[in-house]
Amino acid sequence: MILAVAGGKGGVGKSTVALNLGAELDAVVVDADLGMADLPESTGPDLHDVLAGRADPVEAVREGGAVDLLPCGRTLAGARAADPTELVDAVDAVAAAYGTVVVDCPAGMTADAGLPLFAADRSVLVARPDAFAVADLVRTRELARELAAGVARVALNRAGPSPPTDDVARALGAPVTAIPDAAVVERAQRAGTPVGEVAPGCTAAERFRALAEAVTGPEAPRGRRR
Repeated sequence: MILAVAGGKGGVGKSTVALNLGAELDAVVVDADLGMADLPESTGPDLHDVLAGRADPVEAVREGGAVDLLPCGRTLAGARAADPTELVDAVDAVAAAYGTVVVDCPAGMTADAGLPLFAADRSVLVARPDAFAVADLVRTRELARELAAGVARVALNRAGPSPPTDDVARALGAPVTAIPDAAVVERAQRAGTPVGEVAPGCTAAERFRALAEAVTGPEAPRGRRR
């Protein structure tokens, strides 16, 4: 399975959701935000190198941490050398080797945003209740549907005690899982670690587990595989 994590705008916590879903699904997380990578980085070949033909996608996966990760480089030179059209083949290769892949997409409707969705079987949209831009997310949802990566769930990130889950579900036509605004999530994010590693019994960890179960359940939309 290839799951794309997308959002209508930046700053809503896509990378946090992608990292935690990767941990819950025992998946490889691919940081596909070629211009503004946000997942933990490390030495060695990265997605920029893969898309420039300098590295094999499977060999570029970092194993041994809390989450297996194919990181993206953070240099302008690396971004310029990368060929985004190679992304789909790279993600497919990782999925063939590891089984499940979670792709952290670029924000919004940038030129590169459609490629991870094209590679995916299904998708999760991420929004924040205090910055919920319906029009932006509806466009992302429609793009996901057009590319056969139907929206399995909406993650309403950093939600307060009374999140507008019903309003968001009606606006986007997809069920919603609210991730609470909690200090433990920020602490885990700063450490580049899933919440379940820091506080496995907290509400946020339970919600990420529920989100993972929802996107893999029998009612989750299935996209076409090439």
